[in-house]
Amino acid sequence: MTDPYGVAASRVSRRMVDARESARANRIFWDAAADAYQAEHGDFLRDDGFVWCPEGIDEADVHLLGEVRGRSVLEVGCGAAQCARWLIGQGAQAVGIDISAAQLAWSLDLDARTGAAVPTALADVGALPFADATFDAACSAFGAMPFVSDAQAVLAEVVRVLRPGGPFVWSVTHPMRWAFPDDPGPDGLTVRQSYFDRRPYVEEDERGTATYAEHHRTMGDWVRAIAAAGLRLDDVIEPTWPDGVDRTWGQWSPLRGRLMPGTVIFVAALPA
Repeated sequence: MTDPYGVAASRVSRRMVDARESARANRIFWDAAADAYQAEHGDFLRDDGFVWCPEGIDEADVHLLGEVRGRSVLEVGCGAAQCARWLIGQGAQAVGIDISAAQLAWSLDLDARTGAAVPTALADVGALPFADATFDAACSAFGAMPFVSDAQAVLAEVVRVLRPGGPFVWSVTHPMRWAFPDDPGPDGLTVRQSYFDRRPYVEEDERGTATYAEHHRTMGDWVRAIAAAGLRLDDVIEPTWPDGVDRTWGQWSPLRGRLMPGTVIFVAALPA
């Protein structure tokens, strides 16, 4: 079998994976998929744009991070660092981290193309290479958070590098989508598995080595992890599908988007 970005896998399973296996699997996947991903979605993401989700929610319009000028901001799972590049254009001091060297190579290409250089680091969000209270804010637009095995531990690590009062805003696939097939058409409208089945979706090679791992947690799981990490939850955004948009992105489509949320954006902050 081959996934939409051309990455081959021998089989799919639903099984538990720990933080180390998950990180290794997703490094393998995103190093292999980076070129195809950026080729397919680069125009939508823009070289220096900040798009939260396939529904097209733009930080320039919604300001979920608040005023960023003069503030230090960490982009978690930055990919080609389009969001961090937008933040720099707004006067922020932005840094990006990603687990994939191939994705960060794309960031270097965009640096050259746009003339806006983004400082980046090859790192796992579970072990950020920064001192305590380094950043005024943090963000993640579908970067890293769907691929971590222990959300509470990762949220606590982001909290560690945030200064008091700092927001952390991140977007992930809406948890209810877990029960439906990854199909943008009519076949994607029928529940196929339990919403409460928390076993990760894992792709494996012929030796049984995980080459991709995506983790599911319910809305309640997310809320409890946010509280346990010491964050204050300020908003939960479930974007509606925009009128007049007929594109598909994986399982996102106008058909499904008008019936159920595809994305959830959590707006949280470290209390002052």
